[in-house]
Amino acid sequence: MKRAVDHDAMSVVGYTTPWSAKAGQRIKLSLSCDRPIKATRICRLDKPAPEFLTWPIETVGEARHRHFDQGSFLFVRPGELAKVQALHGIRFELFLTRNEGARTILEAGAVGLRLRDGAFVVEIGGETLVEKKAPTGVWLTVELDLRQEQSRLRIKSHNLLAPYELREGFGSPARNLQGHGIHFGASATNHEPTLNAKFAAIRIDTPQGTVAWDFPTLLPTQSILSSGGADPLLLDVINQPAFCVTSARWDGSSFEPRLVPSHYDAIHCHDDDIGPLEWPASHRVTIPENAHPGVYAFQVEWEGGYERVVFFVTSSQVSSPLLYLVPTATYLAYADEYLPDHLYEWKGDDRGHRFAIANNLKSLYDYHSDLSGVSICSYKKPKVTLRDDYDYPLCGCPHNLPVDLHFLRFCHGNGIMFDVLTDHDLHECGIDGLRRHQAVVTGSHPEYMSIEMEQALREFVAEGGSIAYLGGNGFAATVAFKDDLMELRRSPLEAGRTWDGPVAEQALSITNEPGAISARAAEANSR
Repeated sequence: MKRAVDHDAMSVVGYTTPWSAKAGQRIKLSLSCDRPIKATRICRLDKPAPEFLTWPIETVGEARHRHFDQGSFLFVRPGELAKVQALHGIRFELFLTRNEGARTILEAGAVGLRLRDGAFVVEIGGETLVEKKAPTGVWLTVELDLRQEQSRLRIKSHNLLAPYELREGFGSPARNLQGHGIHFGASATNHEPTLNAKFAAIRIDTPQGTVAWDFPTLLPTQSILSSGGADPLLLDVINQPAFCVTSARWDGSSFEPRLVPSHYDAIHCHDDDIGPLEWPASHRVTIPENAHPGVYAFQVEWEGGYERVVFFVTSSQVSSPLLYLVPTATYLAYADEYLPDHLYEWKGDDRGHRFAIANNLKSLYDYHSDLSGVSICSYKKPKVTLRDDYDYPLCGCPHNLPVDLHFLRFCHGNGIMFDVLTDHDLHECGIDGLRRHQAVVTGSHPEYMSIEMEQALREFVAEGGSIAYLGGNGFAATVAFKDDLMELRRSPLEAGRTWDGPVAEQALSITNEPGAISARAAEANSR
């Protein structure tokens, strides 16, 4: 559902693309604001006092009030359906989770299968024809047959212990969807929340044959291409639902999607999913060749105030025996943490948390509205709790970035120089990013690592390098990176501190490798 950014808590928010860069590379700034911008400056944050730099900043677009588009769903575009002569039927598997109010399960032209206050509702041209209570937490097969004069809808449970069947006939709607697409989990108007549900095994029957979409266990980078039929059709996946989740075929025989991919051929859509934002850039800067590695920000100023949007300049050459590893994986996992009132009655106030709540943003510590865990996010979003003036509301003290800045400012004030690399950079460059340094120094909370990061650090130590571990609760859980995305799965080992995922859904969709907290880390944390 598309909605304007709520700026009551913060007048300006934004993000940079990329999040970190080297000298000579460009950084673009994308903003949303509710008041005119007076000035934009570059500020270095890791010096004893903030240092403003005269880097030339280009204005490349307008800083204006933007929108969030939240809620994931599936869409077959009208141009794709134009490749088929007519629509004879639609079939798919559905697992409803927690939904309130009005939602759309399927919309194809004049045909709508809705969910209204817990009941299936069939609408043809806006007229309600069928209404029956819908089950949750059980896999269903939905079949809409449009081949006869009397169209038929059948919804049947896969679970013998939770039997359910709906059979209804009604007048046949138009089978030609000229100018219309097919929406799964959302309405064409996008004026209501999307559906919280799992989808699998989507089929459409046409005169040219059956067009089939099965979801891969590995997170796709593009639309999903169908099999069957005369011409392959594309299924668009909107707003980053979760892949590699159990389907109706999962039987408990394996927890490994690489062994039984058909058991994990479903996706989980949520009404608060949000994909990488695509706000137009308003400013950009080319990092000067003589720029020092460190922590920087665009300081965006208006009459009476400012906000800072943080980015990192990393080392392009070795200039110090010490390398500081910025824990950007931890920063991203915590960014926009919700901290709901009913769990943290004692928490203090922070404008970033107020902004996150007002705009329904979530961190990887939060729950979706259907109480499943938030497992994937992009750095292409406002990270409103990643600020140099941030005090964690649970303790009223600096947390993550401000703590690391305290250390870096101390080092700069005492003539201790560092090269800089982020978690994201280490994941990409591996051991080559560490070689020719004598020691790697961690941040205050290096909690998350990809397998590639861990391999690089182990190899660095094996080659004689040292690691100064200056953190707590570190190197504890596995994440995976893909471009701007980071994914984290949680296990029952973490119960009590955040959401715990289903034991069968610990594998990461980006790699299909095991995720979640490691057993050795859980043992260490329990001591």
